[in-house]
Amino acid sequence: MAGPLGLSENLWEVLACPCDAHDAVVADEQDQMIVCTVCQRRFPVRDGVPVMLLDEALFPPAVEG
Repeated sequence: MAGPLGLSENLWEVLACPCDAHDAVVADEQDQMIVCTVCQRRFPVRDGVPVMLLDEALFPPAVEG
């Protein structure tokens, strides 16, 4: 069964950010990205494959305030 971003539920159970904190991730359906719940790095999903490489990660947009 497909979960968020079209990835399987089984894959979501094991996905984690490769950062030192190695924590859980969530889906950003609007931007089609996987987001770390700790460091907020954003990982793309290309052709249905999550690219969980720190070199490919994007940092969150700067928050003005």
